[in-house]
Amino acid sequence: MGERETLHIRGRILVGPEETRDELWVIDGRVSYDRPVGTLDAVTVEGWALPGLVDAHCHVGLGHQGAVDAETSEKQALTDRDAGTLLLRDAGSPADTRWVDDREDLPRIIRAGRHIARTRRYIRNFAWEIEPEDLVAYVRQEARRGDGWVKLVGDWIDRETGDLGACWPRGAVEAAIAAAHEEGARVTAHCFAEDALRDLVEAGIDCVEHATGLTEDTIPLFVEHGVAIVPTLVNIATFPKLAAPADAKFPRWADHMRRLHARRYDTVRAAHDAGIPVFTGTDAGGSLAHGLIADEVAELTRAGLPALDALAAATWSARAWLGRPGLTEGAPADLVVYPSDPRADVRVLAAPSRIVLRGRVVG
Repeated sequence: MGERETLHIRGRILVGPEETRDELWVIDGRVSYDRPVGTLDAVTVEGWALPGLVDAHCHVGLGHQGAVDAETSEKQALTDRDAGTLLLRDAGSPADTRWVDDREDLPRIIRAGRHIARTRRYIRNFAWEIEPEDLVAYVRQEARRGDGWVKLVGDWIDRETGDLGACWPRGAVEAAIAAAHEEGARVTAHCFAEDALRDLVEAGIDCVEHATGLTEDTIPLFVEHGVAIVPTLVNIATFPKLAAPADAKFPRWADHMRRLHARRYDTVRAAHDAGIPVFTGTDAGGSLAHGLIADEVAELTRAGLPALDALAAATWSARAWLGRPGLTEGAPADLVVYPSDPRADVRVLAAPSRIVLRGRVVG
Protein backbone atom coordinates (compact mmCIF):
# COMPACT_ATOMS: atom_id res chain seq x y z
CA MET A 1 0.00 0.00 0.00
CA GLY A 2 3.01 2.30 -0.14
CA GLU A 3 4.73 4.40 2.49
CA ARG A 4 2.79 5.69 5.46
CA GLU A 5 2.51 9.47 5.64
CA THR A 6 3.25 11.33 8.82
CA LEU A 7 -0.09 12.60 10.09
CA HIS A 8 -0.83 15.43 12.45
CA ILE A 9 -4.23 15.05 14.11
CA ARG A 10 -5.18 18.39 15.63
CA GLY A 11 -8.22 19.50 17.60
CA ARG A 12 -9.47 17.35 20.45
CA ILE A 13 -8.00 13.88 20.89
CA LEU A 14 -10.38 11.87 23.07
CA VAL A 15 -7.81 9.57 24.66
CA GLY A 16 -10.25 8.38 27.31
CA PRO A 17 -13.48 9.38 29.01
CA GLU A 18 -11.61 11.84 31.22
CA GLU A 19 -8.49 12.55 29.14
CA THR A 20 -8.14 14.76 26.09
CA ARG A 21 -5.15 16.08 24.17
CA ASP A 22 -4.82 18.89 21.64
CA GLU A 23 -2.80 17.00 19.06
CA LEU A 24 -1.48 13.60 18.09
CA TRP A 25 1.10 12.49 15.56
CA VAL A 26 1.04 9.32 13.50
CA ILE A 27 4.61 8.26 12.76
CA ASP A 28 5.41 4.97 11.02
CA GLY A 29 1.85 3.86 11.64
CA ARG A 30 1.90 4.46 15.40
CA VAL A 31 0.55 7.01 17.83
CA SER A 32 2.91 9.61 19.25
CA TYR A 33 2.30 12.65 21.40
CA ASP A 34 5.80 14.01 20.75
CA ARG A 35 6.25 16.37 17.83
CA PRO A 36 8.63 14.70 15.35
CA VAL A 37 11.92 16.49 14.88
CA GLY A 38 12.39 18.05 11.46
CA THR A 39 9.05 16.92 9.98
CA LEU A 40 7.46 19.82 8.13
CA ASP A 41 5.43 17.95 5.50
CA ALA A 42 2.99 16.09 7.73
CA VAL A 43 -0.61 15.84 6.55
CA THR A 44 -2.84 17.70 9.01
CA VAL A 45 -6.28 16.37 9.93
CA GLU A 46 -8.50 18.47 12.16
CA GLY A 47 -11.45 17.46 14.31
CA TRP A 48 -12.45 15.28 17.25
CA ALA A 49 -10.57 11.97 17.27
CA LEU A 50 -11.64 8.70 18.89
CA PRO A 51 -10.00 5.27 18.92
CA GLY A 52 -11.34 3.12 16.09
CA LEU A 53 -14.85 2.00 16.99
CA VAL A 54 -15.55 -1.54 18.21
CA ASP A 55 -18.31 -3.88 17.05
CA ALA A 56 -18.11 -6.59 19.70
CA HIS A 57 -20.71 -8.80 18.03
CA CYS A 58 -20.58 -9.20 14.28
CA HIS A 59 -20.12 -11.99 11.75
CA VAL A 60 -17.71 -11.46 8.85
CA GLY A 61 -18.02 -14.33 6.39
CA LEU A 62 -21.64 -15.10 7.27
CA GLY A 63 -24.78 -14.57 5.20
CA HIS A 64 -28.39 -15.52 5.77
CA GLN A 65 -27.78 -19.01 4.39
CA GLY A 66 -24.41 -19.66 6.00
CA ALA A 67 -20.82 -19.06 4.92
CA VAL A 68 -20.19 -16.56 2.11
CA ASP A 69 -17.28 -16.25 -0.30
CA ALA A 70 -14.20 -14.09 0.18
CA GLU A 71 -15.50 -11.30 -2.06
CA THR A 72 -18.64 -10.93 0.04
CA SER A 73 -16.62 -11.14 3.26
CA GLU A 74 -14.38 -8.37 1.98
CA LYS A 75 -17.39 -6.14 1.28
CA GLN A 76 -18.68 -6.78 4.78
CA ALA A 77 -15.36 -5.82 6.36
CA LEU A 78 -15.02 -2.72 4.16
CA THR A 79 -18.53 -1.60 5.09
CA ASP A 80 -17.62 -1.82 8.76
CA ARG A 81 -14.36 0.01 8.17
CA ASP A 82 -16.05 2.83 6.30
CA ALA A 83 -18.40 3.27 9.26
CA GLY A 84 -15.36 3.79 11.51
CA THR A 85 -15.47 0.28 13.00
CA LEU A 86 -11.83 -0.77 13.08
CA LEU A 87 -11.98 -3.61 15.64
CA LEU A 88 -14.45 -6.49 15.27
CA ARG A 89 -15.16 -9.34 17.63
CA ASP A 90 -16.50 -11.95 15.23
CA ALA A 91 -19.00 -13.80 17.41
CA GLY A 92 -19.19 -16.93 15.29
CA SER A 93 -18.69 -17.64 11.61
CA PRO A 94 -18.48 -20.83 9.53
CA ALA A 95 -16.15 -19.10 7.05
CA ASP A 96 -12.37 -19.01 7.29
CA THR A 97 -11.48 -15.30 7.38
CA ARG A 98 -7.83 -15.59 8.41
CA TRP A 99 -6.82 -14.00 5.12
CA VAL A 100 -8.25 -10.71 6.44
CA ASP A 101 -5.30 -10.48 8.84
CA ASP A 102 -2.95 -10.02 5.88
CA ARG A 103 -4.88 -7.01 4.56
CA GLU A 104 -3.73 -3.72 6.00
CA ASP A 105 -6.84 -1.98 4.65
CA LEU A 106 -9.33 -4.15 6.57
CA PRO A 107 -10.38 -3.98 10.22
CA ARG A 108 -8.76 -6.15 12.84
CA ILE A 109 -10.82 -9.20 13.79
CA ILE A 110 -10.95 -11.13 17.06
CA ARG A 111 -12.58 -14.47 16.21
CA ALA A 112 -14.69 -16.80 18.32
CA GLY A 113 -14.49 -19.69 15.88
CA ARG A 114 -17.79 -21.17 14.74
CA HIS A 115 -20.99 -21.14 16.81
CA ILE A 116 -21.59 -24.30 18.85
CA ALA A 117 -25.27 -25.22 19.04
CA ARG A 118 -27.53 -28.07 20.06
CA THR A 119 -28.74 -30.31 17.24
CA ARG A 120 -31.54 -28.60 15.29
CA ARG A 121 -31.59 -25.73 17.76
CA TYR A 122 -30.14 -22.92 15.67
CA ILE A 123 -30.11 -21.38 12.20
CA ARG A 124 -29.24 -23.98 9.57
CA ASN A 125 -25.64 -23.91 8.25
CA PHE A 126 -24.42 -21.44 10.88
CA ALA A 127 -23.13 -23.65 13.70
CA TRP A 128 -21.65 -26.95 14.68
CA GLU A 129 -24.77 -28.80 15.81
CA ILE A 130 -23.92 -31.35 18.49
CA GLU A 131 -25.18 -33.07 21.64
CA PRO A 132 -24.00 -32.35 25.20
CA GLU A 133 -21.56 -35.27 25.38
CA ASP A 134 -19.53 -33.66 22.56
CA LEU A 135 -19.61 -30.11 23.86
CA VAL A 136 -16.23 -30.10 25.61
CA ALA A 137 -14.43 -31.47 22.54
CA TYR A 138 -15.96 -28.85 20.25
CA VAL A 139 -15.26 -26.06 22.71
CA ARG A 140 -11.60 -27.04 22.85
CA GLN A 141 -11.50 -27.22 19.04
CA GLU A 142 -12.97 -23.73 18.57
CA ALA A 143 -10.87 -22.28 21.38
CA ARG A 144 -7.78 -23.35 19.44
CA ARG A 145 -9.14 -22.00 16.17
CA GLY A 146 -10.32 -18.67 17.55
CA ASP A 147 -8.61 -15.61 18.96
CA GLY A 148 -9.37 -16.10 22.62
CA TRP A 149 -13.15 -16.55 22.47
CA VAL A 150 -15.67 -19.37 22.08
CA LYS A 151 -19.35 -18.84 21.20
CA LEU A 152 -22.16 -21.08 22.49
CA VAL A 153 -25.82 -20.95 21.55
CA GLY A 154 -27.30 -20.85 25.03
CA ASP A 155 -30.99 -20.91 24.11
CA TRP A 156 -33.23 -21.24 21.06
CA ILE A 157 -36.76 -22.26 20.25
CA ASP A 158 -37.66 -25.72 21.52
CA ARG A 159 -40.23 -27.06 19.08
CA GLU A 160 -41.60 -29.48 21.65
CA THR A 161 -42.58 -26.70 24.04
CA GLY A 162 -43.14 -24.07 21.36
CA ASP A 163 -41.04 -21.50 23.23
CA LEU A 164 -37.48 -20.42 23.91
CA GLY A 165 -35.59 -22.91 26.04
CA ALA A 166 -32.09 -23.54 27.37
CA CYS A 167 -29.97 -25.73 25.09
CA TRP A 168 -27.50 -27.33 27.51
CA PRO A 169 -27.64 -29.16 30.85
CA ARG A 170 -25.85 -27.43 33.73
CA GLY A 171 -23.10 -30.05 33.94
CA ALA A 172 -22.32 -29.76 30.25
CA VAL A 173 -21.82 -25.98 30.36
CA GLU A 174 -19.72 -26.21 33.52
CA ALA A 175 -17.36 -28.67 31.86
CA ALA A 176 -17.30 -26.74 28.59
CA ILE A 177 -16.54 -23.36 30.14
CA ALA A 178 -13.84 -24.90 32.31
CA ALA A 179 -12.30 -26.47 29.20
CA ALA A 180 -12.33 -23.15 27.32
CA HIS A 181 -10.64 -21.41 30.21
CA GLU A 182 -7.99 -24.14 30.31
CA GLU A 183 -7.35 -23.36 26.62
CA GLY A 184 -6.95 -19.67 27.44
CA ALA A 185 -10.24 -18.63 25.84
CA ARG A 186 -13.19 -16.69 27.18
CA VAL A 187 -16.74 -17.89 26.54
CA THR A 188 -19.81 -16.04 25.39
CA ALA A 189 -23.31 -17.27 24.64
CA HIS A 190 -26.28 -16.27 22.56
CA CYS A 191 -29.21 -15.89 24.99
CA PHE A 192 -32.57 -14.31 24.28
CA ALA A 193 -34.60 -15.74 27.17
CA GLU A 194 -34.39 -16.04 30.93
CA ASP A 195 -33.94 -19.75 31.61
CA ALA A 196 -30.32 -20.36 30.59
CA LEU A 197 -28.76 -17.35 32.29
CA ARG A 198 -28.26 -18.57 35.85
CA ASP A 199 -26.60 -21.84 34.83
CA LEU A 200 -24.27 -20.08 32.39
CA VAL A 201 -23.22 -17.38 34.83
CA GLU A 202 -22.70 -19.74 37.75
CA ALA A 203 -20.71 -22.01 35.43
CA GLY A 204 -18.26 -19.15 34.84
CA ILE A 205 -19.25 -17.65 31.49
CA ASP A 206 -17.54 -14.37 30.59
CA CYS A 207 -20.15 -12.64 28.47
CA VAL A 208 -23.73 -13.00 27.24
CA GLU A 209 -24.93 -11.79 23.85
CA HIS A 210 -28.31 -10.04 23.55
CA ALA A 211 -29.22 -10.73 27.22
CA THR A 212 -32.85 -9.69 26.68
CA GLY A 213 -33.88 -12.18 29.36
CA LEU A 214 -32.14 -10.38 32.22
CA THR A 215 -34.42 -9.84 35.22
CA GLU A 216 -34.18 -8.33 38.69
CA ASP A 217 -33.18 -11.81 39.89
CA THR A 218 -30.31 -12.38 37.45
CA ILE A 219 -28.91 -8.85 37.15
CA PRO A 220 -27.25 -9.07 40.61
CA LEU A 221 -25.82 -12.44 39.61
CA PHE A 222 -24.14 -10.89 36.55
CA VAL A 223 -22.73 -8.13 38.73
CA GLU A 224 -21.40 -10.59 41.31
CA HIS A 225 -19.63 -12.69 38.67
CA GLY A 226 -18.45 -9.77 36.51
CA VAL A 227 -20.25 -11.01 33.38
CA ALA A 228 -20.48 -8.51 30.51
CA ILE A 229 -23.32 -8.13 28.03
CA VAL A 230 -23.47 -7.09 24.38
CA PRO A 231 -27.14 -6.12 23.89
CA THR A 232 -27.22 -5.81 20.05
CA LEU A 233 -30.23 -3.51 20.24
CA VAL A 234 -30.31 -2.97 16.48
CA ASN A 235 -30.94 -6.70 16.21
CA ILE A 236 -33.49 -6.83 19.03
CA ALA A 237 -35.46 -4.21 17.08
CA THR A 238 -36.30 -6.97 14.56
CA PHE A 239 -38.09 -9.19 17.12
CA PRO A 240 -41.66 -8.11 16.20
CA LYS A 241 -40.96 -8.81 12.54
CA LEU A 242 -39.58 -12.25 13.42
CA ALA A 243 -42.54 -13.00 15.68
CA ALA A 244 -45.35 -12.13 13.27
CA PRO A 245 -45.07 -15.18 10.94
CA ALA A 246 -44.87 -17.53 13.97
CA ASP A 247 -48.20 -16.58 15.56
CA ALA A 248 -50.05 -19.56 14.14
CA LYS A 249 -47.48 -22.31 14.73
CA PHE A 250 -45.53 -21.08 17.77
CA PRO A 251 -47.71 -18.48 19.56
CA ARG A 252 -45.83 -18.84 22.89
CA TRP A 253 -42.52 -18.12 21.21
CA ALA A 254 -43.94 -15.19 19.26
CA ASP A 255 -45.47 -13.65 22.38
CA HIS A 256 -42.24 -14.19 24.33
CA MET A 257 -40.19 -12.43 21.64
CA ARG A 258 -42.55 -9.46 21.67
CA ARG A 259 -42.33 -9.17 25.45
CA LEU A 260 -38.53 -9.29 25.36
CA HIS A 261 -38.58 -6.59 22.69
CA ALA A 262 -41.00 -4.38 24.60
CA ARG A 263 -38.80 -4.25 27.69
CA ARG A 264 -35.44 -4.12 25.86
CA TYR A 265 -34.53 -0.56 26.85
CA ASP A 266 -35.53 -1.08 30.47
CA THR A 267 -33.42 -4.25 30.55
CA VAL A 268 -30.29 -2.58 29.23
CA ARG A 269 -30.69 0.47 31.43
CA ALA A 270 -31.19 -1.68 34.53
CA ALA A 271 -28.11 -3.74 33.66
CA HIS A 272 -25.97 -0.65 33.17
CA ASP A 273 -27.25 1.06 36.30
CA ALA A 274 -26.44 -2.07 38.33
CA GLY A 275 -22.84 -2.06 37.11
CA ILE A 276 -22.89 -4.77 34.42
CA PRO A 277 -20.30 -3.95 31.72
CA VAL A 278 -22.15 -3.12 28.48
CA PHE A 279 -20.46 -3.13 25.08
CA THR A 280 -21.63 -2.34 21.55
CA GLY A 281 -22.43 -5.03 19.02
CA THR A 282 -24.65 -5.01 15.95
CA ASP A 283 -25.02 -8.71 15.06
CA ALA A 284 -24.08 -7.78 11.50
CA GLY A 285 -23.98 -10.73 9.12
CA GLY A 286 -26.72 -13.28 8.74
CA SER A 287 -29.76 -11.07 8.26
CA LEU A 288 -28.41 -7.67 9.40
CA ALA A 289 -26.29 -5.30 7.34
CA HIS A 290 -22.77 -4.35 8.37
CA GLY A 291 -21.81 -0.78 9.21
CA LEU A 292 -24.47 -0.14 11.89
CA ILE A 293 -22.24 0.76 14.84
CA ALA A 294 -23.42 4.39 15.01
CA ASP A 295 -27.01 3.14 15.19
CA GLU A 296 -26.12 0.82 18.06
CA VAL A 297 -24.47 3.60 20.08
CA ALA A 298 -27.57 5.74 19.52
CA GLU A 299 -29.74 2.84 20.70
CA LEU A 300 -27.78 2.64 23.94
CA THR A 301 -28.53 6.30 24.61
CA ARG A 302 -32.22 5.66 23.88
CA ALA A 303 -32.06 2.94 26.50
CA GLY A 304 -30.94 5.56 28.99
CA LEU A 305 -27.15 5.25 29.03
CA PRO A 306 -25.34 8.59 29.29
CA ALA A 307 -23.72 9.58 26.01
CA LEU A 308 -20.21 9.20 27.45
CA ASP A 309 -20.96 5.67 28.65
CA ALA A 310 -22.43 4.73 25.26
CA LEU A 311 -19.29 6.07 23.58
CA ALA A 312 -17.09 4.15 26.00
CA ALA A 313 -18.99 0.96 25.15
CA ALA A 314 -17.81 1.38 21.55
CA THR A 315 -14.32 2.74 22.19
CA TRP A 316 -12.17 2.97 25.32
CA SER A 317 -13.91 0.42 27.51
CA ALA A 318 -14.52 -2.05 24.69
CA ARG A 319 -10.90 -2.00 23.61
CA ALA A 320 -9.67 -2.52 27.16
CA TRP A 321 -12.11 -5.42 27.60
CA LEU A 322 -10.88 -7.06 24.41
CA GLY A 323 -7.22 -6.44 25.25
CA ARG A 324 -6.55 -3.99 22.43
CA PRO A 325 -5.00 -0.53 22.83
CA GLY A 326 -6.66 2.80 22.20
CA LEU A 327 -4.87 6.07 21.51
CA THR A 328 -1.93 5.39 23.79
CA GLU A 329 1.68 6.26 23.08
CA GLY A 330 3.18 3.77 20.62
CA ALA A 331 -0.09 2.00 19.84
CA PRO A 332 -1.06 1.22 16.24
CA ALA A 333 -2.80 4.28 14.83
CA ASP A 334 -6.38 3.08 14.40
CA LEU A 335 -8.58 6.13 14.87
CA VAL A 336 -11.60 7.99 13.55
CA VAL A 337 -11.95 11.77 13.24
CA TYR A 338 -15.30 13.58 13.40
CA PRO A 339 -16.32 17.12 12.46
CA SER A 340 -17.89 17.80 15.88
CA ASP A 341 -17.79 16.48 19.41
CA PRO A 342 -19.38 13.00 19.67
CA ARG A 343 -19.72 13.49 23.43
CA ALA A 344 -22.23 16.26 22.76
CA ASP A 345 -24.20 14.27 20.17
CA VAL A 346 -23.44 10.62 19.43
CA ARG A 347 -25.21 10.92 16.08
CA VAL A 348 -22.00 12.43 14.69
CA LEU A 349 -20.57 8.87 14.69
CA ALA A 350 -22.58 8.22 11.52
CA ALA A 351 -20.48 10.73 9.56
CA PRO A 352 -16.72 10.36 10.16
CA SER A 353 -14.58 12.92 8.35
CA ARG A 354 -11.41 10.77 8.34
CA ILE A 355 -10.66 7.12 9.10
CA VAL A 356 -7.08 6.12 9.88
CA LEU A 357 -6.25 2.40 9.94
CA ARG A 358 -2.75 1.12 10.71
CA GLY A 359 -1.51 4.68 10.28
CA ARG A 360 -3.00 5.24 6.82
CA VAL A 361 -5.96 7.39 5.85
CA VAL A 362 -8.45 4.92 4.36
CA GLY A 363 -11.58 7.05 4.38
